[in-house]
Formats: sequence, C-alpha cells, structure tokens
Amino acid sequence: MTRSMNRWAVLAGYGLLAACSQLLWLSYAFISAQAHHAMGVSSGAVGDLAAIFPLMYVLLALPFGRWLDIRFEQALAVGAVLTGVGGALRLAGPDSFGWALAGQFVIAVGQPLVLNSITKIAARYFPERERTAAISVGSVSLYVGILAAALSGGPLYHAGGLRLLLIVQGGVGLLAMVWVLVALRTPPAFRGDPSVAVSLGWLRRDRFMWVLGGLLFIGMGVFNAVATWLDTILGHFGLGSASGYLFAILTVAGIVGAAVLPGIAARRDRRRAMLQVTVAVTAVVFLAMAAFHAEVFLAVAVAVEGFVLLAALPVALDWSELHSGPERAGAAVGFLLLAGNLGGVVLLLIVQIVIASPALSLGVLAVAAVAGLVLSTRLPARIGAR
Repeated sequence: MTRSMNRWAVLAGYGLLAACSQLLWLSYAFISAQAHHAMGVSSGAVGDLAAIFPLMYVLLALPFGRWLDIRFEQALAVGAVLTGVGGALRLAGPDSFGWALAGQFVIAVGQPLVLNSITKIAARYFPERERTAAISVGSVSLYVGILAAALSGGPLYHAGGLRLLLIVQGGVGLLAMVWVLVALRTPPAFRGDPSVAVSLGWLRRDRFMWVLGGLLFIGMGVFNAVATWLDTILGHFGLGSASGYLFAILTVAGIVGAAVLPGIAARRDRRRAMLQVTVAVTAVVFLAMAAFHAEVFLAVAVAVEGFVLLAALPVALDWSELHSGPERAGAAVGFLLLAGNLGGVVLLLIVQIVIASPALSLGVLAVAAVAGLVLSTRLPARIGAR
C-alpha cells in the first residue's frame, strides 16, 4: 500500500471511531421513552446517560489534549480502546441501567481523546495542502455519527429491543477500535516536536484562541439548543411531529456544508468571512422562524442554517491548527471543544427558561448569533493579518 493510501486508511479508521463516539453517546437519547420502560428507571435517568459526556469533556479536555500533543499514538489508542470496550460493556446487561451507566462512563472518558485528535491526525499524516480536507472529513464524521444515532435508534429498538441496538452499535465500536489500533502502526509522515507542548500556559495568553473559542461557544451552543428544544418549539406552532425530519434535514445539509465550505474558505483565505456569514445567517434564520411557521419554509430555513452552521466547526479547527502549530493542536482542539460544550450547556439552559414562548426561545438564539458577529470582528481578516 502506498503512503498516500496509508494516510487515507488512517483517516477512514479515525472517521469511523469519531462517528462511533457520537453514535454511542446518543444510543439512548432517541429512544428515551422506550429505554426508561425497558430499564425500569425514570426518563430523567435515561437522559443522564447522555449528560455524562459533556461533564467528562469539561473535566478532561485540556489534560487529554496535552497528552495527545506529547504521546499522540498512545493517547489515541487508549481513546479507541475505551470507546470499543465501553460500547461492548453495555451488553453485559442490555436492560440494566447499571451496566448502561458503566458503559457510558467508559465511553465518555475516551471521547476527549478521540475528538481532540481531529487536527492531530491531519497534521501528522497529511501534507499541508490536504489538511483542510482531512479536518473536514474528521468533523463530518461527528455529524454522521449523530445522524446515525437519530435514524437507527428507533428501527433497531423496534426490531430487537435494547439488545439488538447495543449489539449493532457495540460491534461497530469494536470494529472502529481495531481499525484505529492497526492504523496507528503506520508511521506518521510529519511527527513534529512534542517538546513544544510541555505547558498549557500559552492558551491563557492567546487572544485569538479565546475569540475562536467564544464563537464555538455560540455555534455549538446553538446546535445543542436546537437539537434539544426544536420539538418543543415546533409544538407551539402545531408542528411537533415535524421536528424529527427537520433536524435530519439540518444535519444532512450540515454534512454537505462541512464537506464543501471549509475548503473554499481555506483556498481563498476567507475563514473569518465564512464564520461571519455563519453567525449572520443564524441570526436571520431564527428571527424568520419566529415570524413564519409554514412547514415548507421551516424546512428551507433549517437546511440553510445547517449548511453554514455545521461547516463552522471544521473552519475553526483548521484555523486553530494553522495558528497553534501541529505540536499544540491537541490542546487547541481540546480548548475549543471545551468552549463549545460549555456553550451547549449554557444556551440550552437559557432557552429552557423561556421555552414557554417560542418567539423568545428563537430570539435568544438570534441574539447569541448577533453577539458572535460582533465577536468575529476581533479575528484577523486573513492568515498572518493582525
């Protein structure tokens, strides 16, 4: 196998692992009503099985990012094993909340090691001209995992209960684990200098990273709030039954956007402009959704929003790798995704406070986007600009 084929095989294995980290995270989220009956616990307890993940990410993102920068292959291998073993662990008692909790905890500990590797894989295995594309593939994999969880949970449960769902998802997780462990035996073409990553102190002083983190705080916060509250908001308009397919439209459009837009932004050196378009479109879309409730209009609106919103993540991650350098890429991604996870929690809770009013709920998301537009002016217009 040629070196070119090797690096794409490594990326494919990593993409499968990244998708599995999202699939396993949301295993119970889309069948919560059925799962709480099957396990004999409250629906709130089932929700806690997904809530473990952002908590563990906040605690582990930065130290695990540093570990990846110093011992990349070792750290990612541990992340792969935790993902695969955690998914399989739940099969010890498919209808047991205790085994589900244990498995989710193991997967959640591994998730920061998997997600923080997005730019490291690109920096270590791909030449500079291909890194934006590699980062886009890694980012798209996350969205594919979310979509797979949404589309497969119900059918698998109805076909064979929790046992079949966990067998299928756990099997894919074990496949991804083995693939990555084998792929990591491929020597990286660009090793970098791990000694550069001895401290996280540079993050405290780096204004660029804080601004970029602020934008991901808003962007990922908006996505999480929409994923959580879209059904409730549309229910006020008499369209609650449409939330599932509208979220699927948003995600599919986002996968297309994340595959296409980052490369265009990189080639034209218009990353800031791309992020500004994202927050501006987000503000307009949610204000328009508050005013117009026709189902066809909402479908077009969420497709446009998904196309730009989900592309913002690979654009930001690509820019962070160029700014921080390959040696610090793990810590940089950890910091940005930590900010994004915090944003997901904060915006979700703010929307919850006003969820009785759909106009206010959508208005909160629009105001957050306007704040992002103001914040984006603190970024340089082009690479190397100040």
